[in-house]
Amino acid sequence: MPVPQPAAASAASTGLQTRDRLAVVATMMAVALVTLDATLINTALPAIAADLQAAPAQTIWVVNAYQLAVAGFLLPFAALGDRLGARTVHLAGLLFYMLATLGCLLADSLPALAAARALQGIGGAALMSVNIALVRQIYPPQHLGRGVGLNAMVVGVSFAAGPTLASLVLSVAPWHWLFAVSLPVAALALAVAWPTLPRASRPGQALLDPVTALCATVCFAGLVGALSAAAQRQPLVVVGPVLALALAAGALLLHRQAGHPAPMLPVDLLRRPMFALSIATAVCSFCAQGLAFVSLPFFFETVLHRDPVQTGFLMAPWAIVVAAAAPLAGRLSDTQAPGLMGGIGLAILCGGMVAMATLPGDATVLRIVLSMALCGLGFGLFQSPNLKAIMSAAPPERSGGASGMVAMARLNGQALGAALVALCFGIAGTQGPVLALELGAGFAVLGALCSAARLWVR
Repeated sequence: MPVPQPAAASAASTGLQTRDRLAVVATMMAVALVTLDATLINTALPAIAADLQAAPAQTIWVVNAYQLAVAGFLLPFAALGDRLGARTVHLAGLLFYMLATLGCLLADSLPALAAARALQGIGGAALMSVNIALVRQIYPPQHLGRGVGLNAMVVGVSFAAGPTLASLVLSVAPWHWLFAVSLPVAALALAVAWPTLPRASRPGQALLDPVTALCATVCFAGLVGALSAAAQRQPLVVVGPVLALALAAGALLLHRQAGHPAPMLPVDLLRRPMFALSIATAVCSFCAQGLAFVSLPFFFETVLHRDPVQTGFLMAPWAIVVAAAAPLAGRLSDTQAPGLMGGIGLAILCGGMVAMATLPGDATVLRIVLSMALCGLGFGLFQSPNLKAIMSAAPPERSGGASGMVAMARLNGQALGAALVALCFGIAGTQGPVLALELGAGFAVLGALCSAARLWVR
């Protein structure tokens, strides 16, 4: 897996000390690993099913176990970050992630692999819950936009590059190597992070309520589980109870944390218009991204009649342009209004998705690449200013909760997008990928409106 080398260069441009530059590199390596894990294994499911002699429908639990664990543990770990310090949660999560990855590598049955993936998701949740909080601690306030721009670049490139990287690995090695290559990168990230990550100056002293944490875990794991079941067209007798359990746990969560100065689900931060609008913008944009990245492989192969190898390469322009645009957007976000930049970026994303949806069956490679690049440009311009707006709208002592909400918005938006793709396929059949891209364009417009609304709030 690639190590995000641009981290050091970006850190140098901000005048950071050597220790802080290394902390940036370690943080970006960790976030690249967990973001890639969200997409790499999807490509390997057929190979895993064949090797472990499992039914293809059963192998979906290799993905679901990871997603459910991440969704369930994000907010409890974010709350721990506010109490124990982001450094402690990050290091413990990275060590746990390494051990779970070793378990995935050694798994010789589907249940063992699914269990190890769930443990890997717990480690990934710890890392994702505090990574933006660490960026806020490392970068000085006047350069926070550059830090979140770098983070946005790593997340965007890792998410977009996952299918292509998985195809390259699987073309020369068995699926186990998808986990084997993660271990040395994770070990290096841990070795660099341990002496360099900043310590919390005044970590919170309040204890974490285990019942509240359990409610948060059941609520958000249940919501993602219900969405996944609905996407797989499970009957209502399966989806209904899971959704009801999630809603009941959410109601109990809100009841138990009422009046708490730093609630696990930071609904108090949502009372701040800038924070709420920025979270809404993130959910809409990641839903559009989820609609795109789940439907695009089908679009390329069934509508544009490209083979799987060509599909992998045609997905790359989105990631490449995000890599170029996100750092630039991060720098601009230090001086420009996030509402304006986010609105422009998501409007461009909408235009790119409309351009993709209207491609003819005989579209040239150049036209496809330009349309994908337009999507990447829009997404890259939006993400960095939006991340900075979210973190700047929260008090410094609530950085962990705000960072957890960033990850939760991304996860829930992508999960909703994936579920809507399945709905589009059920409605439109072979034209389902086109409908999914059109729906994604609609969510991009909705996100642009949420972003522009920030121009009229303090």
